[in-house]
Amino acid sequence: MCLGIPGRVVDMIDPAEHLAKVDVGGVQRAISVRLLADTGLQVGDWVLVHVGFAMARIDEAEAQTTLDQVRKMGADYVNEIEAFNASEIA
Repeated sequence: MCLGIPGRVVDMIDPAEHLAKVDVGGVQRAISVRLLADTGLQVGDWVLVHVGFAMARIDEAEAQTTLDQVRKMGADYVNEIEAFNASEIA
């Protein structure tokens, strides 16, 4: 199963290449934010992450609601976090 998981931007590691570090469930990874390049994305913003890309910018309330619902999925949530942990952009 592939889900979009909310993550919080913790660092803009390479703005020229549109790479940011996000925290998803305590796991931090570099992802592409190229699709959101014109949105003024900043550290502290929430994004919806799917396969190493930020697909949408979301507010904190939506992020928390989504995380609460995803956690209810049990093993599927754990699998998604493990997949995110293994999907670092080189």
